[in-house]
Amino acid sequence: MLRPFHLMNWNVYKLNQPYGMVIMLVGVIGILCTVLNQAKITRIAAWASLVLVVLLFIAAILKVKTTFSFIPFRGINGFLTKQIAFKWGWYVLFTGAGLSVIGALASKKRVYTEGK
Repeated sequence: MLRPFHLMNWNVYKLNQPYGMVIMLVGVIGILCTVLNQAKITRIAAWASLVLVVLLFIAAILKVKTTFSFIPFRGINGFLTKQIAFKWGWYVLFTGAGLSVIGALASKKRVYTEGK
């Protein structure tokens, strides 16, 4: 998710482990409710996953912007901040959350009729 100084990679769990577990739990609940045909809970889980990913992205941006704020020199602060790069995992997170919301909104209710 983040690559500080091009030396190491930080994923969601290294950034904030409890928050990463919540995102994983919401995803598992969404998948289970899809399999069990619980449309309302699936929609709630889809929207919750999208909100959680957006909040995580905002928190990561704020973390990067304030990481070197203790340095009084703006040039050094700006240089060090630019050395922290966002990675491709954000695209995967946003794509998964977006597809789950689209799938939850596009799903139709199944109507079962007993033989006439």
